[in-house]
Amino acid sequence: MYSILSSVSQSVRLSVSALALVGAAAAPAWAQTAPAPTPAAISVAPAPLSSLVASVNIPYQRFVLKNGLTVLVHTDRKAPIIGVTTYFRVGSKHEPRGRTGFAHLYEHLFFGGSANVPDFDVPLEAVGASTNGSTWYDRTNYVETVPSGALELALFLESDRMGHLLPAVTQDKLDKQRGVVQNEKRQGDNQTFGLLQYVIGDGLFPVGHPYRHSTIGSMADLDAASLTDVRRWFTDHYAPNNAILVLSGDVDAATARPLVEKYFGAIRSGPVVRSVQAGPVTLPAPIRREMTDRVANTRLLRVWSGPGLNDRDAVALSVGMDVLGGLASSRLDNALVRGKEMAISVSAEAEAHEQVSVLQVSMDIRPGVDRAQAEAALDAVIATFLRDGPTPDEVRRSATRTLSHEIDALEVVGGFGGKGTTLAEGLLYSRNPAHYKAELTELARITPEQVRDAMRKWLGRPVLAIGVTPGERTQNGDTMGGWGDEATRPAPTPDPRKPVPPVKTGPARKAPPVAPVGRLAFPALQRATLSNGIPVVLARRTAVPKVIVHISFDAGLAADALDTPGTQGLLLAMLDEGTRAEDGVGQTRNATQVQEDQERLGASISLGTSLDTSSVTLNALAANLSPSLGLMADILRRPALSDADVARVKAQRLASLAQALKSPRSIAAMTLAPILFGPAHPYGMSGDGLGTAQSLSAITPDALRAAQKRWLRPDAARITVVGDITMDHLIPQLEAAFGHWQAPATPRSIKPIDRPAPAPVPRIVLIDRPQSPQSVILGGKVLPITGRTADMEALDLANEVLGAGFLSRLNTDIREDKGWSYGVSTGVRLALGQRSLILSAPVQTDRTGDALRAMIADMKAFPAKAKVTPVELQRVTEGNILSLPSAYETNAQVLGTIATNDLLGRPDNYVTTQPARLRAVTAAKLDAMAAQHLQPDGMVFVIVGDRAKVEPQLKDAGLPVEIATPPGQ
Repeated sequence: MYSILSSVSQSVRLSVSALALVGAAAAPAWAQTAPAPTPAAISVAPAPLSSLVASVNIPYQRFVLKNGLTVLVHTDRKAPIIGVTTYFRVGSKHEPRGRTGFAHLYEHLFFGGSANVPDFDVPLEAVGASTNGSTWYDRTNYVETVPSGALELALFLESDRMGHLLPAVTQDKLDKQRGVVQNEKRQGDNQTFGLLQYVIGDGLFPVGHPYRHSTIGSMADLDAASLTDVRRWFTDHYAPNNAILVLSGDVDAATARPLVEKYFGAIRSGPVVRSVQAGPVTLPAPIRREMTDRVANTRLLRVWSGPGLNDRDAVALSVGMDVLGGLASSRLDNALVRGKEMAISVSAEAEAHEQVSVLQVSMDIRPGVDRAQAEAALDAVIATFLRDGPTPDEVRRSATRTLSHEIDALEVVGGFGGKGTTLAEGLLYSRNPAHYKAELTELARITPEQVRDAMRKWLGRPVLAIGVTPGERTQNGDTMGGWGDEATRPAPTPDPRKPVPPVKTGPARKAPPVAPVGRLAFPALQRATLSNGIPVVLARRTAVPKVIVHISFDAGLAADALDTPGTQGLLLAMLDEGTRAEDGVGQTRNATQVQEDQERLGASISLGTSLDTSSVTLNALAANLSPSLGLMADILRRPALSDADVARVKAQRLASLAQALKSPRSIAAMTLAPILFGPAHPYGMSGDGLGTAQSLSAITPDALRAAQKRWLRPDAARITVVGDITMDHLIPQLEAAFGHWQAPATPRSIKPIDRPAPAPVPRIVLIDRPQSPQSVILGGKVLPITGRTADMEALDLANEVLGAGFLSRLNTDIREDKGWSYGVSTGVRLALGQRSLILSAPVQTDRTGDALRAMIADMKAFPAKAKVTPVELQRVTEGNILSLPSAYETNAQVLGTIATNDLLGRPDNYVTTQPARLRAVTAAKLDAMAAQHLQPDGMVFVIVGDRAKVEPQLKDAGLPVEIATPPGQ
């Protein structure tokens, strides 16, 4: 279902992510104090899907200005923030021949300033707003989440770029953003399987079909874009009558309407965006496409075009593809990953757009498995599913999971996945802001027969079968992604029509002031201790009926320094692969049953490792918490760790390691860590937790059982809970699940994180990756501070000035001013032990040396030649203070902050006192931190790229160059 679930985009700003919380309703069990239930005792009546549908509600008011701008207002007073969401009916499907990539290119230009605003990001970040934009086939959108007092400013800025943009669209800005977009394309193409998207579009649709070419377009069309072209594109598409504005959060229609009239009312209507004729295409016969690429394993795809999101079969197809390969307990997983063990991973999805969908099944073949047998097995699972359809239980589990995700989405007012997006897409695609209700109602009523019939209808047609096998890359992404007839026509030329003159903007407009922002309201923390000594902290929040329970252990990837590298990652991956009886004899659940129980409960249990901690996290509805905790306890305390399951998962992780060694970013990261800390240091191992092929192969089930007892123990645990529950209801349930868990007699292991790092040897380490359109530069050095070093806020803020953020100096120079990269960043890695400075910069191949020299120069200049400016100081201090309400919008955000503060020993009032600490940071302090910690002296730079083209560029870099091979080779 597209309007809620599939807002896929090509973002031009910093990536936005959120932790999805899932759950399902059941009868409450607050008073339970009995010992933890055995697996057989966990039984939950299926939650009525109708009740879950009823809980997803986004009321709104609607009005339309005389110029055609449609405005939707949704009120949500839980936090003093407002989501400002603008959708334009223009996407890549509207691009004519020779103009592919224009919609996305103009999205970039839209951030470059207007007649009255030199740069939209500067005033927005100054008030603590988060801002982003994206383009897809059907639309272009812009999203901001702002403090309530900055609503008028946000409306002024949005209206200025809607009605007063063209005078600021210059040749210089066009050239720079063209370079950024082309590097975005190179960055995507440079990834493993990075060219698949082009092959799918080419195979499914004929030349000229609006959904055939990629949203990012072709290099030739981007090169040919002239100033006249892009100005014409603006006047043809970005008028108020082709836009939807949604205001969601701490606002109401009575307040919003006069402000919207004030700022948008004078903008003239424009031409209506032309309708595009497009639809699914039935291939005349099956098509097979073969390609080789720099991949570690063979991938098989089965792809069909399907109906648009408003088609009567859309919901049934989304459920069918979920059951086939989307659920963790999907048919493909059960048959090919856990069953015949022929696949490393499988997936199936219905990527729905307004007029078409792409129905895709994917299988990564396990090394050593015969391809012909794997293909036959894959096709057999699909054929059986089309013949028999899903079971009622499978349909219910899929629907419950989907509905639970929609309840979670109610926490977010703005951004790409929030309530503003849901309303806007419903109106844009289905002419109904509440279209999500119709989708979810249909989902709750869907039958297995409807799903079966829809799957037969659409997947029973001729298929596009693609095979990607390991080998040299023989295709060039620079020539892909366009209209499709480039080989038979001349290169595109600029639009010959008369240049569009700058529009008359009238009197200059001045940005309005920002109203005062109230004090940060962070939930009060309550603390308790279980009978076995496990500390518990609760932050109660009642916005949604959800609870997150996070159990962290003093282990993490650093624990592998005392074990075999890869142990923690494999152990955590094994926890949900089956459970055993309390006495250790016999298995009570297999891996499939573990996943099915989560889906029936509407719970989601995630397992993971960070540098210093290993964790298990449960997301569930409060009413269903008790049985969900029982399942969580069973997974954590009684994993089966069977020989067969360990062998299967280990093989999957070995394949993942092989694939990581094909990724330029992973190669760089694996190389840099042992250089900085030394291979024997807990922090000197790869951050992906995979270990090496040799170490991972050596891990036995007995070693995992020993590691579980050694590291996942109650005296090394802490529990953090956020959500709709009180402490007096929480503690009995935690006691039932974990209170009887006793620590072993052996003392806790101490990780040697205070082991000294080796003396730095500054140099460039170059790793050859032929045919790479970009070079990945990863630099770093170890800092003389730890995660518990006091008064380090100024260092993090100085790093924001240097490289952490869109407006940072490095990103502004290398991306925005020079156009050599899609994004450059630095980070001061947070760790219990020594922190490290890491620089990341994917840059176009022919500018590798220039980019490296420029970044080194920028770092040296701060503060020697360029001290912190008043604008930068305000942005990283007061701007961060103003952003705090949106930083704690969701339960997951609150939980992450609490867990981090506890890990680092920070006081409970750390968050509420943060504004005072930030205001106390001076420019002089930032300059001092930059001079002390953010200089390039002592840094090692790992570069993964085409050696033949890159090495000559490094002769004048001022650092010795060392040629290395990728890790494991």
